[in-house]
Amino acid sequence: MKQKTGRLRLPWLWTGLCLLLGGLSIQAQQNFTISGNVTDKINGETLFGTSIFLEGTTIGAITNEYGFYSLTAPAGDYTLVFSHMGYKEISMPIQLNQNLKMDMEIEEFSTQLDEVEVTAEEPERAILRKPEMSVSKLNIKTVKQMPVVLGEVDVIKSLQILPGVTSNGEGSSGFHVRGGAVDQNLVLLDEAIIYNTSHMLGFFSVFNADAVKDLKLYKGGIPAKFGGRVSSVLDVRQKDGNSKNFALTGGIGAISSRLAAEGPMFNDRGSFLVAGRGSYAHLFLKLAGEQNSVSFYDLNLKTNYNLSKNDKLFLSGYFGRDVFEFGGSFSSSYGNASGNLRWNHIFNDRLFSNLSLIYSKYDYELSIDDFSFDWISSIKNYNAKYDLKYYFSDAFKLDFGVSTLKYEFDPGQIKPKGPDSAINELQLEQKAALESAAYVNAEHKLTDRLTAQYGVRFSHFNRMGGQKLSLYANDQPLVYNNTLRIYQRTDPIDEISFDKGESIKTFSNLEPRASLAYQLNDYSSVKLGYSRAAQYIHLLSNTSSVTPLDVWTPSGKYIKPQLSDQYALGYFRNFKDKTYSLEAEVYYKTVDNRIDYIDGSDLIGNNTIETEILNGESRAYGLELLMRKNEGDLTGWISYTLSKSEQRTFGGKAGGPGINNGDWYNTPFDRTHDISVTGAYRFNDKWSFGANAIYQTGRPVTYPNGQYIYEGISIANYSQRNADRLPDYYRLDVSATYKPNKRPDKRWKGEWVFGIYNVFNRKNAASISFGQNVETGANEATRTAIFGIVPSVTYNFKF
Repeated sequence: MKQKTGRLRLPWLWTGLCLLLGGLSIQAQQNFTISGNVTDKINGETLFGTSIFLEGTTIGAITNEYGFYSLTAPAGDYTLVFSHMGYKEISMPIQLNQNLKMDMEIEEFSTQLDEVEVTAEEPERAILRKPEMSVSKLNIKTVKQMPVVLGEVDVIKSLQILPGVTSNGEGSSGFHVRGGAVDQNLVLLDEAIIYNTSHMLGFFSVFNADAVKDLKLYKGGIPAKFGGRVSSVLDVRQKDGNSKNFALTGGIGAISSRLAAEGPMFNDRGSFLVAGRGSYAHLFLKLAGEQNSVSFYDLNLKTNYNLSKNDKLFLSGYFGRDVFEFGGSFSSSYGNASGNLRWNHIFNDRLFSNLSLIYSKYDYELSIDDFSFDWISSIKNYNAKYDLKYYFSDAFKLDFGVSTLKYEFDPGQIKPKGPDSAINELQLEQKAALESAAYVNAEHKLTDRLTAQYGVRFSHFNRMGGQKLSLYANDQPLVYNNTLRIYQRTDPIDEISFDKGESIKTFSNLEPRASLAYQLNDYSSVKLGYSRAAQYIHLLSNTSSVTPLDVWTPSGKYIKPQLSDQYALGYFRNFKDKTYSLEAEVYYKTVDNRIDYIDGSDLIGNNTIETEILNGESRAYGLELLMRKNEGDLTGWISYTLSKSEQRTFGGKAGGPGINNGDWYNTPFDRTHDISVTGAYRFNDKWSFGANAIYQTGRPVTYPNGQYIYEGISIANYSQRNADRLPDYYRLDVSATYKPNKRPDKRWKGEWVFGIYNVFNRKNAASISFGQNVETGANEATRTAIFGIVPSVTYNFKF
């Protein structure tokens, strides 16, 4: 009798689990699944974000990053629709009485270079229902249409004209999201971490547009599969390579040129992509007799191989480097290197998996001949992650996975150059850490109008040994001197050594994420989101933007992980049959344990970073509006952000008033108003035009508000930190594209792109410095502007 009862329990447990995981009914045998892959008909590229749905129903799916989809519906006769922005919509009648495997190739409206639409990649019907919010997506064709400095197409600068995203300053490739710092952005290229996104100190970004397939910026509501940063995730995917024909694309500009080759290989079972860029400004400088030199190069590689109909291997890599030489006495170089080996496996028509083995490294070198030494520093990581997605039903989809990431930090090594060097060799303490995580995330259609996305990420960080750790009296690396009214570094009283593999400090955090989307009607919806995130590594920088000499450090005994909570509410609406669309969001974000720096902090070549910092907190809140015109010869958008970004730091155990007396003060990247207008106009088959107009409130800075004389030397007294601002920033850029050859049967297609950056030649202030005139002794302020008006011409080609 007991044995019979035990057997009866299992079906009831299974039924209860199925009901919990998406409302699967006992009529499951009457449901069937359609699955497959969606690719571009011309080049064979997998398409991310394609909408597949059964016409006249709410049943549908979106292809994942690898072009795979799966949807389940009751048996019956339907019309199956495949829809993707810029591609011809395909409709076909199907009889669903068994599981169907349907791979689909879809074709662009036109393969000509001039076909550009400024719109979201997903069809609007999917955007309204999807609980995903605080996400910005750009079609790479739209990115190529925008006028940019020196004629170079730039992914990062294109993102900076979207709401909630601001730049570090003129000519910088770093970016801030919703009041967050640069190090709070997780930047991924084919899943590999990119630590520095700039070339030539910010004039260009590391992303070659000819090698990029799609990009997605999560400003909030970050899916549970991503972790390690508290502000945003920029997920950039490289092209797989043309699997149908050999193709060349490239461009020749005034400062740099690029070339990409792709085509089929392995007897049409795979494809490859090789893309490279290089600058030649240093050649012009040498011809002009200039001693200074600056140059960069990068290389993108990718290949894939179909092991079987259910298994596919990908191997991708990125290598980039910048080299600077100043007057023959100072030189520097820095760069990123990454690689990723991935295995996609389809277990069945409902379960998809991806296994990735990833390597990433960022390093910089500094050589100063006058002092005869070299400085070398780096951060590198090894990452293994396994992600799965199970399509339980049309109403319920589940993502889950695990990952482990090992960090190796080399904060700096000084090497003397030659026997006459007066510099002693020095190796700063190398650090190591292990960050592991497991996550589960569900997309749940609760009703035909209400959809939820919810999940949780569990992260664990282990600061590992293999180094010495300084110990301080009362565990205080800093103390406040009440007499001098300054924070002072304390001397270590002892140090302790940790063996490799031994734990110095561990942290664990639960990171819940949830969002809701309620479709009000066929053309509008409201969305609500919350996310919590933990960040265990920190960029040590007391400058306002990324520089090659910035140092990364892990959390540990004296540095706590950053923890953020973000809340967002949004309204989304289409107008005039989707010709226009409106996205409006408000958000509030807090970050605990945000590092702040004492006055006069010294971060470079410092083995005891804990003596330079205090733990504080930050908050940011604002309103974002994005109005798009999606169709017609004139397309574009108007973006507006009203925001506030502040931080405060108390003295804590160190005593004293903290920074700015413990009051809230502006972060260096606070921008009250940020407005941009972007447009693209197709005049005819040969000419098209583009323009950007940008206005931003000036960046917060600290100005002197007085001075005093000590032993004949004038010493400035400064105001509260970041209490002042640079002048407001505004700029107008225009471009014109001319395509001389429109013969559709000719493989070689070219275009000329003429651009003017900063049409009105405004000298926007990158910084303002204060000092004394050497001749008169009078105080003076000096404005530094990087760019005035910059014309450019680029020839792009495709074969």
